[in-house]
Amino acid sequence: MRDLADQITWVVVADGEKALIFVNDDTPEQPFLNVISKDKIDNPPTREQAANRRGRFNDAGAGGAQRSAVADTDWHEFEKERFAKDFAETLNKAAMKNKFDHLVLFAPPQALGRLRKELHKEVEQRLTFTVDNDLTNHPVDEIETHLAKAYKEEAAAKPLA
Repeated sequence: MRDLADQITWVVVADGEKALIFVNDDTPEQPFLNVISKDKIDNPPTREQAANRRGRFNDAGAGGAQRSAVADTDWHEFEKERFAKDFAETLNKAAMKNKFDHLVLFAPPQALGRLRKELHKEVEQRLTFTVDNDLTNHPVDEIETHLAKAYKEEAAAKPLA
């Protein structure tokens, strides 16, 4: 691990379709974020990705002609799952290469859950904290404000040793 003064903190702002990786070039109390990576998928609604009719299969026994409809796949949600898995792999590889020492993750609850289940223990060990908040369409200065506030709340919540 690097000396404390040289440690690198990545801040990830993500949802189910977009993820930004920032590096904090200042202190937690006065963050100065620089974008180092942007990742986004084109994920139109399921109705634009799927066939018009549901699939069917014949589930009748020897004598009948009973048919059942197969439930539609929610392609929009499927793409969000795949995006989370792919993005988590990006973080996993970066952690294995020691590209960051600390990680802060901002994402809405559903996206946060998808990401967390795909993160390697190397990433989990570097995860400083997570915040259930969708900031993907916010300007950088607002993200910096949310980050400083989250650090203060995290510090206040931790008991003194």
